[in-house]
Amino acid sequence: MAYVPGVALLAALVVGCSAGADGNANGADSKAGSPTVTPAPPGKYLTLPAPCRAVPRSTLKDLLPGAAELPGDQQDKVFRGSAAVTYDTDRKVGCSWKSDAPSATRSLSIDFERVVSYDPAVSDDDRADTVYAKKEKAAGLSSPATPGPPEEKDKKGEESEGSEGSGRTKDPAGADATGSADPSPSGSSSESGQDTDGAPGSSSSPEEALPSRILDNLGDAAFLQDLPKRAGSTAQHHSVSVVFRTSNVVVTVRYAEQPALITQVPDGRELQEKAQALARKLAEALSE
Repeated sequence: MAYVPGVALLAALVVGCSAGADGNANGADSKAGSPTVTPAPPGKYLTLPAPCRAVPRSTLKDLLPGAAELPGDQQDKVFRGSAAVTYDTDRKVGCSWKSDAPSATRSLSIDFERVVSYDPAVSDDDRADTVYAKKEKAAGLSSPATPGPPEEKDKKGEESEGSEGSGRTKDPAGADATGSADPSPSGSSSESGQDTDGAPGSSSSPEEALPSRILDNLGDAAFLQDLPKRAGSTAQHHSVSVVFRTSNVVVTVRYAEQPALITQVPDGRELQEKAQALARKLAEALSE
């Protein structure tokens, strides 16, 4: 009679262990039903274009005057371009071209950066927007205006009453720039240079009338940075950059001119227009 309860006790222990195992299993299953984080969607672009073939030859002939007059082998070398050295061509590629003409040297470069977010909670597009925003800030064109002290803010409001803002405006800023642009607001610098025999005011008006600014209708976001010659420098080097983002790709176009003579001034308006035109072509090609 004493043996039977022992068997019953052993059986109870076995049943209890089984129940405990089932309980753990059920507990694990209950955790699986807890809320989960849905990974952010990937970016639109999984690859990048071949940069040295991204610009049509006809466009390069327009951007690099003088190259078309070179002998065949030299011409091909110029239009072939030089690929940028990168260590991950799936993430970043670039190409550059340079043409030396008797009157001036023109240079062009393009860079494509495909941004990938390794944070499942952050999409590739959002990460690319952060990369783009840093470039915009470095160009002095940050989207949010930084408020200054009240007295400075009021003073600025009085001085620029009726204007839209500072870095993001598309109109000339300041009375000096407006005054220099008044004689020929719609004319190019080359035309004004002919009319005024190269007067200093006319040569600088394109630079003043076309400042760095935010661009509309180019990708998801875009800006132009204008970099005329440095103060005190004798070289009339003028460089323009157009940076835009489309989905998870950030593209940079740089276009510059260095005249052969220090008395010649590059046409900043022309450089900006051609850089923007190329950027729009690249954006269209990416969207195809």
